[in-house]
Amino acid sequence: MTATSQTATDESSTKRAVVLLSGGMDSATAAYEARERGYEIYALHTSYGQRTEDRELECARRLADDLDAAEFLRIETSHLAAIGASSLTDDDLTVADADLESDEIPSSYVPFRNANLLAMAVSYAEANDCDAVFMGAHSEDFSGYPDCRPAFFEAFETVVDVGTKPETEIAIEAPFVEWSKTDIAARGVELEVPFEHTWSCYRENEPACGTCDACAFRLQAFQNVGVCDPIEYAERPSYVEDA
Repeated sequence: MTATSQTATDESSTKRAVVLLSGGMDSATAAYEARERGYEIYALHTSYGQRTEDRELECARRLADDLDAAEFLRIETSHLAAIGASSLTDDDLTVADADLESDEIPSSYVPFRNANLLAMAVSYAEANDCDAVFMGAHSEDFSGYPDCRPAFFEAFETVVDVGTKPETEIAIEAPFVEWSKTDIAARGVELEVPFEHTWSCYRENEPACGTCDACAFRLQAFQNVGVCDPIEYAERPSYVEDA
């Protein structure tokens, strides 16, 4: 086999995955999980008018560099902010304090956001002959966010099968969809995810507020696994019972 044909064989056997890399701890852990499974990473970051988009973009870039991603693509999706109806994008709506026991859809829900993001990710994946799209959704998300449910990802995979070229095969991977945030934190520690370069707060670019839903679930997860969350908080309430 010539050197040229060997290179072609190596390139054709490389698995590629688009990872929706928001800059948060879930998507970061999903990215490192994809790398652990042998995928070359194509990182896709979207800015949709969320309050903390500058910090999230900074974190996503740092993570992509650490992962030695093949590409880092940022897409602005301002239509989601224009549509509104979410406290993440509408300054007239208040980001509520954490209520970890609620099953109600929170004001931070961005209507049908994940379908928008996955559609872009699949386009990016098909254009780059990728085998999979990874997203960091998990079980504590789908109690409040309908587009984080296992049935949603299964249905979307059917859409991908129907709506792409006949030879295209792209798996929708949500590896943590049945996991808790605590499970993700534990897996991230195993994978040596640089959590200091992630951001979850819905309200502030720095320091994190410590009291919104995203901060609360994150702090609780780190407290459960006995690891100090390495980012800065304005306050660090305990979200562990009997703590």
